[in-house]
Amino acid sequence: MESHKKILGILFVVLATFQVMLMLFLGLFFTTIFTFAMSQAEPKDAPIIELVMNVVRFIPTLVIIFLAVPALIAGIGLLAKQKWAMILALIMGCLNIFSFPIGTAIGIYTIWVYAEDQRQSKVSPA
Repeated sequence: MESHKKILGILFVVLATFQVMLMLFLGLFFTTIFTFAMSQAEPKDAPIIELVMNVVRFIPTLVIIFLAVPALIAGIGLLAKQKWAMILALIMGCLNIFSFPIGTAIGIYTIWVYAEDQRQSKVSPA
């Protein structure tokens, strides 16, 4: 089971890294788009575009804070063989199920690893 936890830890670190990179790219992309829109907009439309730009730039930050950072912490915890990391990984795996197809696969694998770990801990007390 330890090898599965190690694989899961690596998957969570890689997934979190890709999420951060994607969100930073999307933030840069939307900033570029809205900067262009601001330069082409009429002065009366500028406050509305600025408000939308601030909201859209805030969304990638939320994704990084609530999905990528905990997934990275769970992955590092699993690689460091911390007991609490499997619970955090299970929570993050369940949240990732909605990210089809890779997140779904990682979420299902996380649930399976957690279930097997719990089954083995009940069979052989440690």
